[in-house]
Amino acid sequence: MHIFKVFALLFIVLLSGCSKEKRADKKGVIMQEFIVELSQYARTIDSHFIIIPQNGSELAFNKIYPDEGLNLSFLATIDGFGIEQVIYDGEYHPDDERLDNLNKIVESKTILVSDYVYNTDYIADAQLKATEKGFLSFPRTPDNYDYLTIPSEISNENAIDVNSLADAQNYLYLISNENYLDKESFIAAINATNFDLVLIDAFFNGQLFTMEEIDALKTKNNGAKRLVIAYMNVGAAESYRYYWEEDWKLNHPRWLKKNYEGYPDEIWVKFWHKDWKNIIYGNDQSYTKKLLNSGFDGAYLDNVEAFYFLYFD
Repeated sequence: MHIFKVFALLFIVLLSGCSKEKRADKKGVIMQEFIVELSQYARTIDSHFIIIPQNGSELAFNKIYPDEGLNLSFLATIDGFGIEQVIYDGEYHPDDERLDNLNKIVESKTILVSDYVYNTDYIADAQLKATEKGFLSFPRTPDNYDYLTIPSEISNENAIDVNSLADAQNYLYLISNENYLDKESFIAAINATNFDLVLIDAFFNGQLFTMEEIDALKTKNNGAKRLVIAYMNVGAAESYRYYWEEDWKLNHPRWLKKNYEGYPDEIWVKFWHKDWKNIIYGNDQSYTKKLLNSGFDGAYLDNVEAFYFLYFD
């Protein structure tokens, strides 16, 4: 009887795991649809609006399985992928599975890699290895883990005009502005650089950047054009954003799913819920419309892998 109970328990655990995997796979397909809808909405207003999901490279494939082949209809609505810690995760530690996914799409889509290196001595190698694979590289060190400083050196610095994501040869990932007293100093610091693409938060201390301010960022220090992309969290709600309602602390909507471990100001969302969709895209009050109104060249979609983390911790 005891042995039977053990096997029964193992069966239940395995069954539960399979059930979670199936639910995650289904929600992965729904995340594909979410991104397609967001892109289609944005591009009815600006046909050149750039869409870059961060992580979730499985989304590039049918049914989110690499063996099922590329999902061409999904790929037609995005311009690239941002990927964190895929070659260096502190030290050299390539993620072969994700790299294999990226190798299947790098010829048609731009890949922006933000690796993490413990030691500055690894920066050059991280950049070299990413470049050899056809990726754009932005290595982070411990003092810049949260994307809050501008590196002093730029890989593949150039004076070309960057009119599309495919033109970019390097990028700046600067979504924290806590090191700057005001918008003016933040803008001036970026304008003193020659990065081809700058990825920033759309807000400075809760205030949305204006079209004039974003236009001021679209010229490199050497006079050439560059792109300005806005960070947007589509998989987790952030309690410091304009859309957050104070009474959600006690009476939160059902589409707020669960706390995001390690990020006390974020909660994973049921991204397929109509109320969350309305916050992110599809109407004049949506987050995406605010980015368009401010003149951003595109959106960088964070936490698209919510489809997985809602079911697996």
